[in-house]
Amino acid sequence: MFERSRKGEHALLVQPHRGGPPDEGALEEFAELARSAGASVAHVMAARVDRPNPATLLGSGKLDEIKAAADASGADLVLVNHPLSPGQERNLEKFLERRVVDRTGLILDIFAQRARSHEGKLQVELAQLKHMATRLVRGWSHLDSQRGGAIGLRGPGETQLETDRRLLQKRVEQLQARLAKVDVQRTQMRRARVRSELPRVALVGYTNAGKSTLFNALTGADAYAADQLFATLDPTVRRITLPGGHVVLADTVGFVRDLPHELVAAFRSTLSEAREADLLVHLIDASDPLRDERIAQVDEVLAEIGAGDIPQLLVYNKIDRLGVPARHDQPHAGDHADEAAVRERVWISARDREGLDLLREALARRLGLRRLQAELRLPPDAGRLRARLHEVDAIRAEAHDEHGWTLDIDLPLTDARRLAAQGDGAPLRALLPAD
Repeated sequence: MFERSRKGEHALLVQPHRGGPPDEGALEEFAELARSAGASVAHVMAARVDRPNPATLLGSGKLDEIKAAADASGADLVLVNHPLSPGQERNLEKFLERRVVDRTGLILDIFAQRARSHEGKLQVELAQLKHMATRLVRGWSHLDSQRGGAIGLRGPGETQLETDRRLLQKRVEQLQARLAKVDVQRTQMRRARVRSELPRVALVGYTNAGKSTLFNALTGADAYAADQLFATLDPTVRRITLPGGHVVLADTVGFVRDLPHELVAAFRSTLSEAREADLLVHLIDASDPLRDERIAQVDEVLAEIGAGDIPQLLVYNKIDRLGVPARHDQPHAGDHADEAAVRERVWISARDREGLDLLREALARRLGLRRLQAELRLPPDAGRLRARLHEVDAIRAEAHDEHGWTLDIDLPLTDARRLAAQGDGAPLRALLPAD
């Protein structure tokens, strides 16, 4: 749905900022966003904005500079690292004689390219339509003068706009209904995981921190991973084995500063993998000079989606770029519990698979995973329970006589509780701890 140029997307980037020097980190990230969308960066300009112009955001002098730079660099697109109102966008396009896209539109375009699942595509289209709804007049600006009352000319323009709006609203309602159905299916799947009593862990972090690479390293999956922003939009869920038990691990969409509210709202069901997790693995690019700022920005988005109070384990990735060894920084004795949760860190390289054992042990400890090691007596008619224990590789030794089986079992407590909850699990239930 997003209006894309048929040309080579040669872009001039504009970084508005208030007093003081422009934020170099924000500018570099915006350039990376532009490249992720498929544009080549022709020129970059900072624009100080102390008092935003309601009509164009920028002052007339700066607009003259931007137009001259665009002409000189051959840019056919102007990207502005700031939200623009529909009127500002139209006025800028008219003055600069080029397409103008703000930060929200750019991120929406990237999401449209990255979405792979049915749900992800629906969510992106819904966000785009809501964004487009405020910009429907773009193609009909030539009819504005007719509103004065030229007989025979006033109606058609208004009728076309109303038709466009009605069709757009109908499509929005269709998408919302289809997403509601998908959300019901996703909720049922999550409830099934809850019934299995498997702890849930979600990978969260700033975009391009390496979440999908870590997910693949821990699960042996082949989730798409690339050195680009928003490589993953659709959540992928796998079961993994930790010391002491199994857990469900979910890979989620990466966050970015000033993530458009349209996307936060549209991806709320996808982000519920994070909101309903027992523990968040907050992955950080250890080589990023702005890593502390990135942590704060991710925390802001987590709070916005209702996941701000879920315990976190900070995992510093890409230590291969720093040349430091893998390590686990335990909280100091006597620390306040909340502070300790924040200060616990594991340093790894997901690419080189260095430090993953430290991470697995930290996860098991934080999730309170324990094992059931005991002697289990089964009557002769408990063959199904014995078979399920074999399926999870829980039987270390066994003996059989006329009274049934005597089993030496060793299995994660979570698996033991799951098997005990089944109809023929009474012998196993008797061995479970009270807590």
